[in-house]
Amino acid sequence: MLRKLIGTKEFYRRVILLALPIMVQNGITNFVNMLDNIMVGRIGTVEMTGVAVANQLLFVFNLCIFGAVSGAGIFGTQFAGSADHKGVRDTFRFKVVFCTVLTVLCMALFFFCDGPLINLYLKGEGEVTDVLASLASAKDYLRIMMIGMIPYTLAQCYSSTLRETGETVLPMAAGIIAVLANLCLNTVLIFGYLGFPALGVKGAAIATVISRFAELAVVAVYTGMKAQKNPFIIGAFRSLKVPFSLTKNIFVKGLPLMLNETLWAAGIAIVNQCYSVISYDVVSANNICTTFFNVFSTAFMAVGVADGIILGQKLGAGETDDAKETAFQLIFFSFTVSAIVGVIFFACARVIPLAYNATDEVRDLAGKLMMITALSMPVDAIAHASYFTLRSGGKALITFLFDSCFVWVVNIPIAWVLSRYTSIGILALYAIVQFSGLIKDVLGITFVNSGMWIIRIVPEEKKAQ
Repeated sequence: MLRKLIGTKEFYRRVILLALPIMVQNGITNFVNMLDNIMVGRIGTVEMTGVAVANQLLFVFNLCIFGAVSGAGIFGTQFAGSADHKGVRDTFRFKVVFCTVLTVLCMALFFFCDGPLINLYLKGEGEVTDVLASLASAKDYLRIMMIGMIPYTLAQCYSSTLRETGETVLPMAAGIIAVLANLCLNTVLIFGYLGFPALGVKGAAIATVISRFAELAVVAVYTGMKAQKNPFIIGAFRSLKVPFSLTKNIFVKGLPLMLNETLWAAGIAIVNQCYSVISYDVVSANNICTTFFNVFSTAFMAVGVADGIILGQKLGAGETDDAKETAFQLIFFSFTVSAIVGVIFFACARVIPLAYNATDEVRDLAGKLMMITALSMPVDAIAHASYFTLRSGGKALITFLFDSCFVWVVNIPIAWVLSRYTSIGILALYAIVQFSGLIKDVLGITFVNSGMWIIRIVPEEKKAQ
């Protein structure tokens, strides 16, 4: 059995070639976000808490966009596998139109309802003055960040389509340029270097918005310049019309996936809100833990994305015979990577919080949350790889039940009941929620093993270019 879980050298070469640029891009992005977080954390715990709450709301928006491009992307990947450039182009157009509308709606929600949304996370025990200061910081940060939502959305439409066609270097390069710009501007604008005023959390937001525009500029300009290499972009904006049949298929197959990402993100936001009910300090400690988890988890998360690309292209090309064996090899590889990363994360958990200008209580709690997260990383990796495997064949309903429904049916009830109706501490509650993912792993492996996801969802014949 173990022998079947280990692939050939060519197999690992292909996985790494796909995953490495994604890993580098996401790794640098998360690393710079980590530095941003530390910089804001150096201002003070109150400001860090405000930014953490605002970013929790933006996290839901980001996952909405990810869900939208992913829902359409199951078609884009298979169109790319069958060399149907027109199909990829139409899928790209759908992403641009649908995601832009979605972004405008989210901007309106944040503009008119920012106060009530932010206050949901500031209900734990704490000083009233600290809570009010965190609320003000969160509002300042969110209002500026809204300006960057449109360029972020369009950049995701480009980058996701490029990855679906196997082009992962350009999105990586655009991401690197953006995060480096963000880092430099953060240093200048947050603390007021080089003659600029010290803007604090407003400076962090301005720097991020500028980096969003930089990322869009790079990915859009170079995709257009390399049009022969990226034929989907040729004539892509002559019209925004998308064939009705494709739109219908994307909604039928992809809507559950779009809803899945949105509901999953909203579910995680609710779970974090349950944590915050226990005390005001939990918001800051959980923010530190999550920030560094995003950095350390980049490796196995990138492998999971590569899983979906490899399997989607394989299904699109009609190579279904060995799809299940390949899927289990990918899942096992993701598990192995996560175990190695988890050991490193656990070893660093006590040292990392010392970088923050926070209270001893916050730093101690953050370190303990990191240890629990490190131990549960292999659990997350199996679920993540299983998710992308099921998604590759367009099994949207199963994906929906497996992912977001699990959060709402299992994680949220556990967190809600234990945080509000028992005297359980945050560490025990956090551990119970994290390791409830073992149930999800069993379901994921069962679904993958059934082979129900091995389906070709695009036409077999090549379309006109």
